[in-house]
Amino acid sequence: MPSEIEGSIAWNERGAAQFRKRVSGAELPSFLRSIQLQGLGTNDLLFLCIGTDRSTGDALGPMVGTMLQEAGHTDVIGTLEYPLDAGNFTERITQIPPGKKVIAIDACLGQPASLMCYQVSNQPLEPGKSMNRQLPTVGDYSIAAIVNVDSGNKYSILQSTSLYRVISMAKEIVTAVQAVFPCQQNNIIDTLTQYPTGDEL
Repeated sequence: MPSEIEGSIAWNERGAAQFRKRVSGAELPSFLRSIQLQGLGTNDLLFLCIGTDRSTGDALGPMVGTMLQEAGHTDVIGTLEYPLDAGNFTERITQIPPGKKVIAIDACLGQPASLMCYQVSNQPLEPGKSMNRQLPTVGDYSIAAIVNVDSGNKYSILQSTSLYRVISMAKEIVTAVQAVFPCQQNNIIDTLTQYPTGDEL
């Protein structure tokens, strides 16, 4: 799980802008379209969905992975059935096929004003950073969903994070992906309605 950081823009040695910024759910499609404008389509991408099914807050990544697979995306690592977590992370990222551009997706703790926002970037994600874990950075692009406020014991905060919030944010990410990078098996509506909302939880 990465930590929220202040928005920033820098330039690499080739003069290309590198950015990290906070966006709302409604702005996620714009971020994904910026990836599409690099000449990338659905078949060029792999979604690396980081987290575990054993912690409510940290389940966002594998929940997104599961929803993407159910919507027909095949290039996904990290689902509720086979989570991509700290225990298998280093081994499983070796399964990323050569030539694929990776969008890394993870949950994140942040400031109160950032709750239910997303930190997006055209730079790699640093999984486990907020937990002081040494894991490889991953991704050509990244989405960190701010699922709760960073205060006190991080493990307890993640365990007590609202399941409704996590499901809602996972749906927002998947809906944005499908809007910009649709797959041939476009059954997104059936996929999302399988997951409970408000009154059902």
